[in-house]
Amino acid sequence: MDRASGLRMRRVSLARLGPRRMLHLPSRTVRLRLTLLYSGLFLVSGVALLATTYLLFRSSTGVDLIVPTGIPHGSTGPGAHNGALPNPEAVRQVRQMYAAAVARNTHGLHYGLIQSGIALAIMTAVSIGLGWLVAGRVLRPLRTMMATTRQISERNLNERLALSGPRDELTDLADTVDGLLARLEAHVAEQQRFAANASHELRTPLALTQTLLDVARKDPNRVNGELVDRLHAVNTRAIDLTEALLLLSRADQRSFIREHVDLSLVAEEATETLHSLAEKRGVSIETSGNRIQTSGSHALLLQMTTNLVHNAIVHNLPERGTVWITTSAHRESVVLTVENTGEQLAPQMVSTLAEPFQRGSKRIRTDHAGVGLGLAIVKSITQAHDGTLTLAPRAAGGLCVTVQLPAAPPHTETQALPPRTARL
Repeated sequence: MDRASGLRMRRVSLARLGPRRMLHLPSRTVRLRLTLLYSGLFLVSGVALLATTYLLFRSSTGVDLIVPTGIPHGSTGPGAHNGALPNPEAVRQVRQMYAAAVARNTHGLHYGLIQSGIALAIMTAVSIGLGWLVAGRVLRPLRTMMATTRQISERNLNERLALSGPRDELTDLADTVDGLLARLEAHVAEQQRFAANASHELRTPLALTQTLLDVARKDPNRVNGELVDRLHAVNTRAIDLTEALLLLSRADQRSFIREHVDLSLVAEEATETLHSLAEKRGVSIETSGNRIQTSGSHALLLQMTTNLVHNAIVHNLPERGTVWITTSAHRESVVLTVENTGEQLAPQMVSTLAEPFQRGSKRIRTDHAGVGLGLAIVKSITQAHDGTLTLAPRAAGGLCVTVQLPAAPPHTETQALPPRTARL
């Protein structure tokens, strides 16, 4: 019983899936629906016109028969003239002539109906083609709007549809979308100005507080030294956070001058900057790859690389950890890869690491010196340079971060370097 029921269930499922896989119907686009609507209206109108014409022609045409005696015999039938034609042979001939005339008339009507139907079918096929062209012409502004809208992102909110043409529903729709983009651009610009202004406004009081704390710490007669040290650490963290927010706002606004930057040298500079931190945590750094050129801000790209290396050092194994920094060149892009050993990371959690104030599996942790904006700044700088950022967990534990940037114009050659390794 169980086996039979299993076979029945399998047949039912195959029966349900079969037609869907066998039928390959075209997608029901607006253009296809408009074409079918135009052709359907043409076909219905043509059938109605053909039927009306056939009925009118059939009712208005009759058979007129002229016999040898000169007396007209109409469509009332030859039986009404029996008295005028006493000869039975003549009556039979008249009836045969009348039947032949009626047959010719009926055949002509039917033949004309068939020919009209064939012509209607041909014109229906022609109307399908013309309807497809007309629908495409009508929907061309919509396709233009769709293609332009797909290219608009947070990087180029200043672009508009600017649809030209007569004032109709399509231009009204384009103007509505342009108004929405203008409001969105103003809102994003306002947020960026707020972040920049807030960062600037916070720098002065925080710097003043830092100076006062430094004076208090150097006072030989100070009291509550532990409290002053804690306040100094908190104030330092606030300054770092303010600087990070300012840098994030600057990257979002793309307010920098592009120049040729050797990304491999930037990676070496970042490694040297974090040399002491790597030594303190017992992490070795290995760098390898080619000299690769990209176009952008040297300061921002150095900050991006430093953040990646710092993140790889801090979020590593407690001892004997490793960081791999690799640079490579492709046909139209350059790639910087930073990998590190560490604990196992879930893919769902890795996808959120580039969010602001996101650290590992928790929102806030105080065991590291970062402010939670490291990878968020990396993502913002990467997008400002028209690149892509990819985060992926390593199978052996840890994280692999890949930054792909557009290559610089080909007037600077890429030089191959032997693999270089620095164990810190």
